[in-house]
Amino acid sequence: MAKVLVLYYSAYGHIEAMANAVAEGAREAGAQVDVKRVPEIVSREVAEKSGFKLDQAAPVATVDDLKDYDAIIFGSGTRFGNVTSQLRSFMDQTGGLWMSGALVGKVGSVFTSSATQHGGQESTILTFIPTLLHQGMIVVGLPYAFQGQMGLDEIKGGSPYGASTITGGDGARFPSAVELEGARYQGRHVATIATKLKG
Repeated sequence: MAKVLVLYYSAYGHIEAMANAVAEGAREAGAQVDVKRVPEIVSREVAEKSGFKLDQAAPVATVDDLKDYDAIIFGSGTRFGNVTSQLRSFMDQTGGLWMSGALVGKVGSVFTSSATQHGGQESTILTFIPTLLHQGMIVVGLPYAFQGQMGLDEIKGGSPYGASTITGGDGARFPSAVELEGARYQGRHVATIATKLKG
């Protein structure tokens, strides 16, 4: 049985919802799954004034946790076409794991969100992939076998790089059914590959 970590940062709950869907999919594939979040780096006062969702159930991860998993699926909202500073700060502390090769051969995957349809979802995932490659991870996306990302019948996130959702400028839009299914598919897909690699 593969061990999968869904590691995310979510300011307003959109990525939290996607993370839980990713975890559901990975569990459906028979994996042992933990959902954790990276530490907040802004003050509680700033977080409260900004309306951050502070009551998230997932425990806060430590850098050392990462070495215990066969696959890590990272989730982050988009900030100017890249991941949030919270996730970036966390990953910038993984130098020791890089030095020891602790993540080499593990599966890495990414999902995201943005306020608009063209708000940087693809660039956020693409600019995070080099971090995974530097760690020696095997990158897995969301293949077009997930047909939900095709078609023009509704506004929706998702690309071959990873699942995603569109939040709207005011954050009022939460992941749609097809976006959540994309997240579940990605979780199943990653868990299946990690299990095969574990052999």
